[in-house]
Amino acid sequence: MTGVIDTHAHIVCDELLEDIDTLLQQAKEYNVERILCICLNIEQLKKGIQLKEQVDWIDLAIGYHPTDLLDKTAFDWQELEVYAKHPSVVAIGEIGLDYHWQEVGKELQKEAFIKQLQLAKKVQKPVLIHMREATQDVLDILKTYAQTGGIIHCFSGSYEVAKICIQLGFHISLAGPLTFKNARGLPEVVEKLEPECLFVETDSPYLTPHPFRGKQNRPHFVNYTLTKLCELLHMSEEEMKQIQKQQYQKLFGVEW
Repeated sequence: MTGVIDTHAHIVCDELLEDIDTLLQQAKEYNVERILCICLNIEQLKKGIQLKEQVDWIDLAIGYHPTDLLDKTAFDWQELEVYAKHPSVVAIGEIGLDYHWQEVGKELQKEAFIKQLQLAKKVQKPVLIHMREATQDVLDILKTYAQTGGIIHCFSGSYEVAKICIQLGFHISLAGPLTFKNARGLPEVVEKLEPECLFVETDSPYLTPHPFRGKQNRPHFVNYTLTKLCELLHMSEEEMKQIQKQQYQKLFGVEW
């Protein structure tokens, strides 16, 4: 039986790393066969590399989040370029724009976003895109600078936006909000999309799916989002998992 893939989990953040053995055991018990571990800084990535040496079914991504740019120095950017080439790093991310909090100015966010898209092109690795209340600016930048494809993380936009992202070579990843009773129009959007374009994720420890909403999210909860996705697409979970495995291996250049 094919396992499920969590394409976005922050398992090296402090609150999950302190209980990492239990987290990984739960993932295996619930048939999670791959986790893409998102590292938001070099310190997290170093922890991820150590973890990868023990757990070969984890992949790593590194990128500077749009809300975490104010303290970045020239040395930080140099380090990012060095570690982006690490063989365990399969993607650059999560990167993008976030206009919700506005603590980091829009121009600085755009500059960092473009810089990391250019880095992704240089190292030939896909990107993981964060897009919050900045849809048009993200799309404009992707149209100009995105060359390696990737994933739109935790998608919550319209069908029209999803179509543009897919045309630009991106997959759409769905997280816990797809299962929420107040999911608004997201289920209707998903029903119109082709299975080959879709992934599922947890964004652990955030965005826990129903019926565990409000509790700490963990990779094994990705099964609930997968189940909801399959209900919407009227297809079996086994078929969907096989499609996602094929697409994941193709996108990130990994095999198992």
